[in-house]
Amino acid sequence: MKKRAINFKNTKTYPIKQRKNLVKIDQFVKPMKASKEFNDFFASLPNILCAKSLNNVIKSIVNAHKKDNKVGIAIGAHVVKCGLSPLIIDLMERGIVTCVSMSGAVSIHDYEISLIGETSEDVAGGIEDGTFGMAEETGNAIQSAADIGNKTGIGFGKALGNKILDDNNKFKEFSIIAAGARLNIPITVHIAMGTDIVHMHPHISGSDLGGSSHTDFKILTSFISGLENGIWLNMGSAVIMPEVFLKALTLANNLKHNVKNFTTVNMDMLRQYRAETNVVKRPTQSGYSIIGHHEIMIPLLYTGIISALEK
Repeated sequence: MKKRAINFKNTKTYPIKQRKNLVKIDQFVKPMKASKEFNDFFASLPNILCAKSLNNVIKSIVNAHKKDNKVGIAIGAHVVKCGLSPLIIDLMERGIVTCVSMSGAVSIHDYEISLIGETSEDVAGGIEDGTFGMAEETGNAIQSAADIGNKTGIGFGKALGNKILDDNNKFKEFSIIAAGARLNIPITVHIAMGTDIVHMHPHISGSDLGGSSHTDFKILTSFISGLENGIWLNMGSAVIMPEVFLKALTLANNLKHNVKNFTTVNMDMLRQYRAETNVVKRPTQSGYSIIGHHEIMIPLLYTGIISALEK
């Protein structure tokens, strides 16, 4: 019996303003200022285990920045949902972070924050009645960016950043993707079809999403090709970004860019197989794992970096 693919044309969406959200920008982190006291704090930590690793990572990032070596960050959605976007944006504006890569879910939360200053719906409450993920503005924006990114060849991340800026979204200053477009820093989005809410929407195009995201993969591979003596941090992505990183690195070396000496860091709330293997162990002899809650550990890392640079 021949089975046919289901048709999405009758899928019902609703205005995003009708949705109750769990995360709002008034909950977001307030970036700290550099200070001698913070340098003293980091110097006071025991030179053992995770404290030692944290100080080594801070030093590695600061040294890479001073020598104009690349610092790239891969993030999962929880980083944005924990209100940490202002720290990433500040590191981009300082010229410390020179590339940000993310899963498709991150781009969705980032866009919604830029549009309404809120994100993260009540998933359990929307599954049974089929309303989960059906905010129409989100799906329309993602499709529009995918269409432009695919047709023009600029990729999905750049197209979505341009859209946020061109539409003058009210809370665009909280968007990592918009900051990338504004600062001309590559933002790459790596979409796994069927994993994101917009893939359920009636007007979404798999070919546009796939084509624009594949361009982003090429952009990321170009960045990874110059990662020698640089830093790669994986923050809160257990599967997608560790896999994307390993493929981009393999391709860079296949094309004879010889990326061998670099530092990798995995920051997550739990040790996960792919991040530990594909980021920390397999590709480099200089890999660190820093395990702890994002909303605590990432501000610690940020404060250590800016304080060390001021010093």
